[in-house]
Amino acid sequence: MSKPVVATASLAGCFGCHMSFLDIDDRILQLIELVEFNKSPVDDIKKFTKMCDIGIIEGGCCNSENVENLREFRKHCKILISLGECAIMGGLPAMRNGIPVRECLEEAYLNGPTVDDNIIPNDDELPMILDKVYPCHEIVKIDYFLPGCPPRADLIWEALVALVTGKELTLPYEAFKFD
Repeated sequence: MSKPVVATASLAGCFGCHMSFLDIDDRILQLIELVEFNKSPVDDIKKFTKMCDIGIIEGGCCNSENVENLREFRKHCKILISLGECAIMGGLPAMRNGIPVRECLEEAYLNGPTVDDNIIPNDDELPMILDKVYPCHEIVKIDYFLPGCPPRADLIWEALVALVTGKELTLPYEAFKFD
């Protein structure tokens, strides 16, 4: 019997959810026995090579490239999981949502204390910045949400094992409560 295929990606965020994922420590060896990784920093596969059973996305969408990557994940993954607050609600990158994009660009490229060139980059190769940072579920259908900033390694482990083995996952109150 073939193993379920898992893909992961990071969009607009800090990569902290992937670091938490790696914090499952030696259980990663058990996970490799349960699943096969495709398109993921875990195995450094850059493009989808097959249909995946589970896709895990961290980060929100702040530019056109993020949206394109997220849509590709939805096309190639039977189940899609939003991992962490940036994917679920926009997280810290969404702090810019109350500021017009033009003002953000001017601050970064024209008025910043370390600016030399005074040019706002404008090249077809650069992804277009969106009007705000969007959580993943506002772009594509998301099947599951794992909260936290970042989610605890044990929560990620338990959720993946539950999905792969078909066991029920119960999320403790602490997973949703933040002090």
